[in-house]
Amino acid sequence: MTGRRGFLAGLLATGLAPAPTWADAGSPSYLSAAARPDGRFVLCGIDATLAVAFQIPLPDRGHAAAAHPTRPEAVAFARRPGTFAVVIDCATGTEQTVLQAPRGRHFYGHGAYSQDGRLLFTTENDFEAGRGVVGLWDAARGYARVGEWDSGGIGPHDIKRCPGSDALVVANGGIDTHPDTGRTKLNIPTMRPNLSYLDDGAVIEQIDLPRDMHKNSIRHLAVAPDGTVAFGMQWQGHGPAPALVGLHRFGQEVALMASDPDNLRDMQGYIGSIAIAADGESIAVTSPRGGLVQVFHDGRLQRAHEVADVCGVAAMGDGFALTSGIGTLAQLHGTALRVSTPARLRWDNHLIGL
Repeated sequence: MTGRRGFLAGLLATGLAPAPTWADAGSPSYLSAAARPDGRFVLCGIDATLAVAFQIPLPDRGHAAAAHPTRPEAVAFARRPGTFAVVIDCATGTEQTVLQAPRGRHFYGHGAYSQDGRLLFTTENDFEAGRGVVGLWDAARGYARVGEWDSGGIGPHDIKRCPGSDALVVANGGIDTHPDTGRTKLNIPTMRPNLSYLDDGAVIEQIDLPRDMHKNSIRHLAVAPDGTVAFGMQWQGHGPAPALVGLHRFGQEVALMASDPDNLRDMQGYIGSIAIAADGESIAVTSPRGGLVQVFHDGRLQRAHEVADVCGVAAMGDGFALTSGIGTLAQLHGTALRVSTPARLRWDNHLIGL
């Protein structure tokens, strides 16, 4: 470790440095896991111009990350059914600790912090019991495991904190899996996805899809400042998907985004990531299988753009930043898509806004 990071690490060791902030990590706007050309895996910070601010080694392939709300600290999660999560000091580039899923569990690749950053919440599979779990880790005590809650369903994937509170919304995908069978889906005929809202471990609201959509796995979430939850789905049924994007407000009914059959078919039944623009007006969803980004406005599909192997998406002002598995970094504003020269990194599934 050399230069500014080494100097900062020395100050921190002596206790002379002020509490570090994300500015000490190069002021990244986004986090993403990636694979390097040499086959090694890293967690990257990406700045507002989509330049890579840092690369920090990971022990294996990552999926998504959670960013601490105040200090330059991130947790990088293994891809399902991984059992590790790495806590990283992004200012010094050092590994703080490695979380191991409890015996009989694996992570689903996503997590979220409490408002004050004291607790980390992780989505997990209790695979012998076939139930979803939200794990609780105390960041103030070295990420000690301090408890767990029932997620409200099977196969919890994404998890977000609701604005202005410590209530959580969980995407229970409904799909039962077991490490002995890898990523094989064990209960497609009987799967029942839902959105579950949790407050201090209690399910305070739960939203099921219509019965004829019970094979539409709710996977990824984005939450607007007003609490609107956008969710992306992955269709496990035969034939075309009936819908792939929905909206929900606590206490209200689900609204499914309208799209004609051709546009639905183009996404190949698979939403890889979802984001809401900063103005709350537009929703972008990606499909690496279809090589498409679709943007919805006022409940309907507004436009689509081709980006090969695109998956990561996050708000960039009133538009969106995008990443792909072939190294693409892109900006989408209105109808204008600006694609950069592919980086020497293969971006993983998610782009996490800070």
